[in-house]
Amino acid sequence: MLKPTRILVPTDFSEYSDRALGQALDIARQYKAKVFLLHVVHEDIYRAALEFTFLEEAVQKFRDGAAAWAQKSLQKQLGYFPQAQEAEVVTNVRRGIPYNEILREGKEQGIDLIVIASLGRSGIAKYFIGSVARNVLRGSPCPVLLTR
Repeated sequence: MLKPTRILVPTDFSEYSDRALGQALDIARQYKAKVFLLHVVHEDIYRAALEFTFLEEAVQKFRDGAAAWAQKSLQKQLGYFPQAQEAEVVTNVRRGIPYNEILREGKEQGIDLIVIASLGRSGIAKYFIGSVARNVLRGSPCPVLLTR
């Protein structure tokens, strides 16, 4: 039987990600596991910034701002879950292609369970998020719990 000790929860701050985080926190409380809450700022955002400016300083400022916003948003998301007080939670923001960075984080942190939403944001973004979950499922060496 799986008894996770290190749970990774990727988030895009959607309601689906909130549900995945809630489930992960419940599992963490039951098994006294550590939760790693991760947001990946997609590299396409940086490409868009580069198309509008050639100044490296402006691009770096944009990158730093995106990372700071994401870190604040992770803390805000955790605030919605009182059970987060009962678990050890670590937050992280990475840059790159989401599924690659999720798998990299899993390997670096020794994750033994990934809890990820099967869908993400609404509109066209949900198709990209769905592909993220699919690619994580395919590439993960540990069990993956897909939530709705």
